[in-house]
Amino acid sequence: MERRLGVVSLLIHDRSHIQRVNTLLSEYASLILGRMGLPLREKGVHVIALIVEGSTDELGAFTGKLGRIPGLKVKSHLTDFRE
Repeated sequence: MERRLGVVSLLIHDRSHIQRVNTLLSEYASLILGRMGLPLREKGVHVIALIVEGSTDELGAFTGKLGRIPGLKVKSHLTDFRE
């Protein structure tokens, strides 16, 4: 199966669901190569950027579950990855 390398960005507007976000990040930890988080309190948003690698199915399942969490916006950019 073809592997994809990419970036997933999360904009968290409602911190009441942060435990669900952290649970999914732990559940899909094998796909996450790097993570950076920035709390932009003055703007009322927290940003998490993830560098990910996995199959299209794995990454789609991960971002799909994240996208169903209220108060969270998810965007991903994936590319082919050839070793």
